[in-house]
Amino acid sequence: MARARRNKSYKLTKIHDRRSREVPFNAEVAEVEVDNPLALDPGEKIMAVRSVRSDPLGRLHAHHQIDEAQYRGGRAFQNDWERAERGPQAMDPTREYVDGARTREPVTESQRQAVLRLNRVERELGTDGAALVHDVLVLGLTMDEIGQRRAVRTQRWNDYFARRFRECLDRLALIYGFATETGTLRAGQRR
Repeated sequence: MARARRNKSYKLTKIHDRRSREVPFNAEVAEVEVDNPLALDPGEKIMAVRSVRSDPLGRLHAHHQIDEAQYRGGRAFQNDWERAERGPQAMDPTREYVDGARTREPVTESQRQAVLRLNRVERELGTDGAALVHDVLVLGLTMDEIGQRRAVRTQRWNDYFARRFRECLDRLALIYGFATETGTLRAGQRR
């Protein structure tokens, strides 16, 4: 019996391209640079594709309509909101059943700190700014939908809401420490 010949070497000669070639027809994606989870050296980056379909902040950042400090300030606000939220919770089957009454879980220190930061954000942004930031970052509404909720449907109002939202993101970047006062003023003067 003849032996099979091996023409190929088992050494890796090509680098594998793991990028997706096909996306759904209604997908909204953007390329981002992230830390390589398989890297041997710390800090190595790779390009990844992320969905920005239901992420208004990610869409603005992907289209270069907001800068990195504004993006990170918005993400910090979203993180604090998720941490502080104590909405409906799932039943815990490991806990003992007692006539349907549930004891309240204690507030953790991280939740308390998040609530304090959110209170400061609301004081800094004002009622209207805090409502606008909440509508966009928590509820995921577009400027057109915000205008519809406030019964103003013209393009001029949409432009106003967009400009005011960017101002609020500037303030969030200052509050969370991603920007400085002079850096924000210089960036505002360049526009």
